[in-house]
Amino acid sequence: MIIFRLIGESFRFAADALRQNKLRTMLSLLGITIGIFTIIAVFSGVDTLRNKLQESVDKLGSKTLFVQKWPWQFGGGDYPWWKYMNRPVPSLRDYKALKERLENVEGISYEASISNRIVKYRSGSVEGVTLNTGTQDYNKTWNVDYQEGRYFTDNEGAFGAPVVILGASVANGLFAGEPAVGKQVKVMGRRLTVVGVFKKEGEDMLGMSQDNNILIPINYARGLFDVQNDNYGPQITVRGKENIALDEVESELEGSMRSAHRIKPGAEDDFALNKTTMVSNQLDIMFKMVKIAGWVIGGFSILVGGFGIANIMFVSVKERTNIIGIQKSLGAKNYFILLQFMFEAIALCVMGGILGLLLVYSLTLVFTYLLDVKIVLYFANVVMGIGISVVIGTISGFWPAYSASRLDPVEAIRS
Repeated sequence: MIIFRLIGESFRFAADALRQNKLRTMLSLLGITIGIFTIIAVFSGVDTLRNKLQESVDKLGSKTLFVQKWPWQFGGGDYPWWKYMNRPVPSLRDYKALKERLENVEGISYEASISNRIVKYRSGSVEGVTLNTGTQDYNKTWNVDYQEGRYFTDNEGAFGAPVVILGASVANGLFAGEPAVGKQVKVMGRRLTVVGVFKKEGEDMLGMSQDNNILIPINYARGLFDVQNDNYGPQITVRGKENIALDEVESELEGSMRSAHRIKPGAEDDFALNKTTMVSNQLDIMFKMVKIAGWVIGGFSILVGGFGIANIMFVSVKERTNIIGIQKSLGAKNYFILLQFMFEAIALCVMGGILGLLLVYSLTLVFTYLLDVKIVLYFANVVMGIGISVVIGTISGFWPAYSASRLDPVEAIRS
């Protein structure tokens, strides 16, 4: 109980000292405030952007693999495009071979797409639409929800029925909120019956939203364009079973593709296996560098602020030397004097940190409500800001507090 009473007394002494020197207290806060504001603002922006990008990547699924001609490349380094140029594109023959051989997969689909199409309904039209086509497992390899209608039936997919699923923005542009299912739209000169409408997803940072896309069965699309042509980005999408490790699915897929292409042992693959973890790992590397930059920029400000706090604390010790002597002559222990000045330094830094966090929060409100760019101040960043403030206060205040605790009471009273 005595210890708690002493700590309480130390807090009161520190609070009185801060109240009596308001202008000096506010000036001392500036360095810490600017430093915390810089670091937490950078981290909040980075974390928000990182999470938005990760949400886009997660739409692909953590168990999804893409068989493509070109491997995904991120960052610097050599990219031997001349080597990949001569590779064959994934074919329907490859798709059929994989369909027969793969056992550890939830779904496998062959896909192609054409951009900048026009979809018409009566006198209205929507431009800039991406036409996607896929085999029957498309709904198993991609996460799709419907706000209206359904997916293709097996018969519609097998016989290439003239049916289409519209993205939410396309449906709204054509029908202005009216029911779309059952109506006929015109795409590439052909009439297609709408059987479903994808659920609205909103803006997507990686451009993978279905809102401005339409989907038709691949057996119908083969009568419109060459789905195996390199210009239409043909690929085979494979989603592994949830209870099977991704490495095991990837190994099985690679072996089946090498077998289908009759690649000799030791020879290099003539296809690329891309996966979402490649994107996630690259995002981690990129944002790690940005966070380091934030630490460096904010760290200098915090360092200057820490020196300012230490300087103010030495001044405070000098001003209250005779009071320290009186306290010690009345029986105050060294740790009581130490805690008194330590708490004052920590309180200064925490106040500066809270002020910095309030500035960051104000900035998020400006971006969210005035600029329509949502930035989130995460609780982890708030805790980190307060933690940094406590650490800086402890470091900056220790030596002045220690020197105060070691003063001789007689000499201190006479000063």
